[in-house]
Amino acid sequence: MHAAGAPPVTVLPSTWPAYSAPRVGTRYLSIRAWTSLSNDSENHHYSRRSQQYWDKFYKLHKNKFFKDRHYLEKDWRSYFDDEIESSHVKVVLEVGCGAGNTIFPLIATFPNLYVHACDFSPQAITLVKSHANFSAEKMNVFVCDAAKDDLCVNVMPSTVDIVTLIFTLSAVSPGKMASILENCKKVLKPNGHILLRDYAVGDSAQVKLHDRNQMIRENFYFRGDGTCSFYFSEAFVSTLFQSVGFVVVDINTYCKEITNHSRNITMQRRWIRATFGRS
Repeated sequence: MHAAGAPPVTVLPSTWPAYSAPRVGTRYLSIRAWTSLSNDSENHHYSRRSQQYWDKFYKLHKNKFFKDRHYLEKDWRSYFDDEIESSHVKVVLEVGCGAGNTIFPLIATFPNLYVHACDFSPQAITLVKSHANFSAEKMNVFVCDAAKDDLCVNVMPSTVDIVTLIFTLSAVSPGKMASILENCKKVLKPNGHILLRDYAVGDSAQVKLHDRNQMIRENFYFRGDGTCSFYFSEAFVSTLFQSVGFVVVDINTYCKEITNHSRNITMQRRWIRATFGRS
């Protein structure tokens, strides 16, 4: 997650030791083990009030904090390319759309898409609807906590080609993740896909949070603004999706090295990019 105005980065191959970070425990917990921990995680102050803190975040930063994200059209272009060459309209659902920094660049590249977008922050949805490129004819935008609210209230079952989860699952407690995926599965077509990009274990932000003693549970932390963040291993993500009936199409961990010259520090940013199919 990078703020607008962040320094240029160099994308490096995944040559760093996998899932390692100074002073951060990286022991993989199975989904079953997480079940026994999820109650404590969800009862934690910041986890219980996650919607409240994200709403405050968007009221404060509006749509200025994140740069526009061009991950989808760059990393998964093949999933959208046939939309350009045919009259077929692909239907995309973004869960956790925030201020629209992913969906608006996507629509600009693939104008024939129809996009559903939701977020549990009412303030985020207000920002999306007030965007200069918002179109009620091409977009269905609504408030929804996908961990508990039925997506089928706003999206017809089995009508979505692609669901995107761009830094979404990391914002909720581990005990809620499977419920979100089950919810997404109901609106996906039988041959649909979920595209995921999220934080990976060993990210420099995780190290910083760990050093500040801001851990809720292993790999799950709260930030200074009250929002939360989970850091994934490939094994955890794969098991999570497989536990609710998805198949792993592709999964990789990537690294970025960011140098802050004014502070003379280098940070290692890590993220997971994965594609899952509905089985």
